[in-house]
Amino acid sequence: MLEAVPVDHPDAVLLMHQLNQRLASLSGDSGASRFEAASMPRGRSVFLVARGGDGALLGCGAIRPLAQAGEAPVAELKRMFARDGTRGVGTALLAALEQEALAMGYRALWLETRRINERALRFYRRHGYSEIPRYGAYLERPDAVCLGKPLRVAAAAAPSPLNQECPWN
Repeated sequence: MLEAVPVDHPDAVLLMHQLNQRLASLSGDSGASRFEAASMPRGRSVFLVARGGDGALLGCGAIRPLAQAGEAPVAELKRMFARDGTRGVGTALLAALEQEALAMGYRALWLETRRINERALRFYRRHGYSEIPRYGAYLERPDAVCLGKPLRVAAAAAPSPLNQECPWN
C-alpha cells in the first residue's frame, strides 16, 4: 500500500534515516541537507510511504515544487528509497509520484543523483528519465547527474494508487 504522510511522520523519518545511511556509505553525502520539511508546501508536494501487506515499511519518495525551474510547472523528485529485497516498490512509488505530480499541475519531474549511484541511474533511465543540465545546488557539482522527464497528461486519468493494494503484496 502507498500512503501519503507528513514529512515529519515517524515512518517517513525512519525511512529517510535509512536512505541517508545508504547514500552516505555510497557517496560520502547523505543528501539530507538538501531536503527540509519547509520545502514541502501543502497542496504542491507529497511524501509517500510504501508498506507491505503486513504493514512493514518498504520505501518512500517525495515530490516538491522546483523553484529553479522558474514559472515552469516542474516538480523535483526527492528521497526515493526502497529497502533491499523489495521488488517493484521503487517502480510503484515512482508511478504514484508521477500521477500525483500531474494531479497537482506539474508537467515535468526533475531529479539529481550522484554519478557513482549507477543503480539509481539505470532505474530512472529505464523509466523514461534522461540527462538534463545540472540545476540549482548541483550546478557546481561535477559528481551530480540531473535527470528529467516530461509527464503525460493522459496518465492523469488513471486511478490513484494511494491506499490501494500494490503488486508486491
